[in-house]
Amino acid sequence: MNLYTKRLMVLAAIFGLLGVGLGGHMAGAGSPALRPVHAHALVVGWLSLFSWGIYYQLFTVSKGLANWQTWTGMIGTTFLVLGMWVHLAGALEGLPEPVTLITYIGGGTVLIASYVLFFIIVLKQKRA
Repeated sequence: MNLYTKRLMVLAAIFGLLGVGLGGHMAGAGSPALRPVHAHALVVGWLSLFSWGIYYQLFTVSKGLANWQTWTGMIGTTFLVLGMWVHLAGALEGLPEPVTLITYIGGGTVLIASYVLFFIIVLKQKRA
């Protein structure tokens, strides 16, 4: 397993556990309040990170672009989901709203950059 795949798979597994845990919590509490956080943890955190990890295991890619894409993906996903949880769920009360919004929106912006980088990586991929 290469380094990019290992990093992405470990974080994907963490987000998978987080998403499942949030789903179980919402079911037990009977409240859909964390639904957006749950969805983003699973779709972006588990599915996207896992998919990128598989891609890096199957294909040889530019190490520079892959490194940037991997780190922006991991950082963006983490801050998007964390910021969303703090902002929507009112977690960590006492933080000023601009701080939570910057975390939330900043994470999303970094994640967009990661998707753009992945698109470029795929376009540059040579045929086998």
